[in-house]
Amino acid sequence: MPIYEYRCENGHTFEVRQRMTDDPVASCQTCDAPVRRVFHPVAVHFKGSGFYNTDYGKAKRGAASSESSSSDGKSSDGKSSDG
Repeated sequence: MPIYEYRCENGHTFEVRQRMTDDPVASCQTCDAPVRRVFHPVAVHFKGSGFYNTDYGKAKRGAASSESSSSDGKSSDGKSSDG
C-alpha cells in the first residue's frame, strides 16, 4: 500500500498509509482543518547512451554528409561525371 503525504491549511504535515482505492483524507489529524495531498516530483536518472539526439545514427550521419558532398555530379577533381 502506498503512503500519501497530506498538508493542512495550518501547515501540519502528516503521512497516511492507504490503498489506492480508498477515499482521500479530508481533514487534518491534528486540527481538523481541510487537507490537500502533497505531490513530489519523481527523480528520473537517464544512464547510458542513446538518450540524446546526438547519440543516434552517428555512423549514418557521417556517411550521409560525405555522400551528399560527392553526389552533386562532380568528382573529387572538380570535373563533371556526365562525360
